[in-house]
Amino acid sequence: MKLLDEFKAFAMRGNVVDLAVAVIIGGAFGKIVSSFVNDILMPPIGLLLGGLDFKDLMFTMKEGVGDVPPVTLNYGMFIQNVVDFIIIAFAIFIAIKGMNSFKKAEEAPAAPPAPPAPTKDQELLAEIRDLLKNK
Repeated sequence: MKLLDEFKAFAMRGNVVDLAVAVIIGGAFGKIVSSFVNDILMPPIGLLLGGLDFKDLMFTMKEGVGDVPPVTLNYGMFIQNVVDFIIIAFAIFIAIKGMNSFKKAEEAPAAPPAPPAPTKDQELLAEIRDLLKNK
């Protein structure tokens, strides 16, 4: 029973729950970015390149025979995934940069506190010091 309690304490810690939420949101964000790249960004780029679709770029290493499919090196899919990664990385960079600037604005340094007023003893000692200097 102790192992189960320890696991429950571990799983319910804030960091683990935050990580789980981040993974779920990241997966959804990845789908959005993939759709943006595949459906909006890549068609005009393919049109500029003469109707080329990156996903169709491949090198056939061995032709297919009968029911056996050909062996291909799909470098077009790699290019597509690199473009996806660059867009996701840039979006995350912008989001983190925005959060950091918001955090800095929120944590603006307050004016330093005024030094405390001297006590009566300190005032008296300062007067004595000044009198001794003048003699």
